[in-house]
Amino acid sequence: MNYSVTSMRKAPEGYAWSRFGQPEYTDWLDESMSWKETCYIGDWSFLWQHRFTGPDVLPMLSEITVNSFAKFDIGQSKHAIHTNRDGKVIHEGVLTRLGSEEYVIHGRGGFWAAHHIESTDYDVKVERDDWFILQVSGPQSIHVLEKVAGRGLRDTGFMRINTITVAGHEIYALRQGMAGEIGFELQGPIAHKAEVYEAILEAGREFGIRKLGGRTAPINHLEACFPTIATDYLPAIFEPETKDYLKLFSESMPAFAQPAHIAGSYDGKEISEYYRSPVELGWARNIKFDHDFLGREALEEEKANPRRVIRTLVWNADDVLDVQASLFRQGENYPFMDMPRDQRGFMWADRVTRDGELVGVSTSRGYSYFFREMLSLCTLDVAHSDIGTALTVHWGNPDGPQKEIRATVAPAPYKTDRRRSDLHSA
Repeated sequence: MNYSVTSMRKAPEGYAWSRFGQPEYTDWLDESMSWKETCYIGDWSFLWQHRFTGPDVLPMLSEITVNSFAKFDIGQSKHAIHTNRDGKVIHEGVLTRLGSEEYVIHGRGGFWAAHHIESTDYDVKVERDDWFILQVSGPQSIHVLEKVAGRGLRDTGFMRINTITVAGHEIYALRQGMAGEIGFELQGPIAHKAEVYEAILEAGREFGIRKLGGRTAPINHLEACFPTIATDYLPAIFEPETKDYLKLFSESMPAFAQPAHIAGSYDGKEISEYYRSPVELGWARNIKFDHDFLGREALEEEKANPRRVIRTLVWNADDVLDVQASLFRQGENYPFMDMPRDQRGFMWADRVTRDGELVGVSTSRGYSYFFREMLSLCTLDVAHSDIGTALTVHWGNPDGPQKEIRATVAPAPYKTDRRRSDLHSA
């Protein structure tokens, strides 16, 4: 298939998010408060796992990963980022070192690493794993897990794994926190998922645990500023040099995980306009220049002289309400603004201007019930990125009615980051 911006504005029939299980369990308003007040259990088992073994795993990964592996302990995890020669993100995921020569990549990055191996002589073996991934996050999560595991987890470092027993099964507990709160990611063979899930749910009842449904799950990424593939950027794989990989990747993905479909007022002429670098996505701290990797030259220049940064935009409530009100007026209405987020899995990219000048692209638009505000992430020109700057988001389609929505630049993450809070005082 020939990919173009035009072709990617046409989603297949029935295309919608289906990865998070049920859309709602209690309701999305209630569920969206769980990671601030109590805790939730969410299912990310749709992510893919690749296990890499052999003496050359780190040299191989170093060639395609911006992260440094000069220090990488057994039991440690890293947010591994892979870029193309222009420094744009191809994939990213969580890389965990399980042994001296054993590693697991959770997410799409495993496909890219497996593809890269084929062009090398490294002594590395790769196989697909079938694991469950359950997030337990929120201020009460540590109490839930200690109850179900029967022992303390408070000495677990951030991005470190611990081994616990749940429902008679030994599993991994990775301390991370994708909601911007204390949190653990439970990992183990898929055959044990149901028993582990039910045990966590039962242990969490006294702590107010909630099941996290698909309608509100992406809101924690918005509030905590975790840019997401196909939502905030397109993977940089639509180039001639990645033609073979694009074919392999697309054939490996179910419908809900295909690269993306584009919507919104930003009228890009080339797919590359929807790519982003780690600097633009707020991941500059992960980039280390102690090794050679694909995209190093471009990222050295960009990290030293960033052109765009990521911020949160707070949308004007009256302008948002006018978009909704247009559905109740005769005549042409503005495109529907779904609540709390668009459910179809688009990369909804909207133009952001200042005094008529294009200064950024807004993505991940969503309603935060906690803040009672409509928010979005935005890759924004540095010159217009000061907190408090007044901007305009253009809501609509390139060839249809557009509503100019006043917006204010705010920090990203918007919600206070508590992932690294001291577990002993939790």
